[in-house]
Amino acid sequence: MDLNVKINAEMITAAKAKDKIRLSAIRMLKTALHNKEIELIRPLNETETLQLLAAIVKQRKDSIEQFAKGGRTDLVEKEEAELKVIQEFMPAQMSEAEVEAIIKKAIAEAGAVSVKDMGKVMKVLMPQLTGKADGKMVGEKVKALLSE
Repeated sequence: MDLNVKINAEMITAAKAKDKIRLSAIRMLKTALHNKEIELIRPLNETETLQLLAAIVKQRKDSIEQFAKGGRTDLVEKEEAELKVIQEFMPAQMSEAEVEAIIKKAIAEAGAVSVKDMGKVMKVLMPQLTGKADGKMVGEKVKALLSE
């Protein structure tokens, strides 16, 4: 099912159920997608949509971390609830073992031998892993494998 169709259907369901947090998160998601389409002057493809979703998830995680440091538990709870809603639209996350196997394959493909070649490896990896694995975790694993 097209993601925009799914988002619209979920938005209608949330509005009928009067689920304010869910409705707010879905509206924010829909707005972000719409703004990106306007910026590019064309509809988003699946990869671009996943990249945008991953960026929104990352923003939410950063916000949660900052609010927790500031002692704002009310805002932490709101952000966590919205994060759960957004993650429903993301593809299933890959396990660390699956990610590691793909990283090893990408290292061989890129011919990387040291940490200096990390950029080459990430260039090969990110189109395959965007939205399916946390970019920070992928970067750390690549660095660890290239340091060996």
